[in-house]
Amino acid sequence: MAKQNAPEKTAKTPSAREARLKAALKANMARRKAQARARADDMAQDTGNDPQGSEKES
Repeated sequence: MAKQNAPEKTAKTPSAREARLKAALKANMARRKAQARARADDMAQDTGNDPQGSEKES
């Protein structure tokens, strides 16, 4: 006789994987946004402009 896969086990695996991937994607996007903000702030300090491109008043 052949072994049968338990339907509960196969149904839980994709949802757990999807949740793990969703969490990883969310963390990755947050990290990329923080990096982009830091780069924009560095560029603003180097050029004397704010990140939107208008000049700072001294």
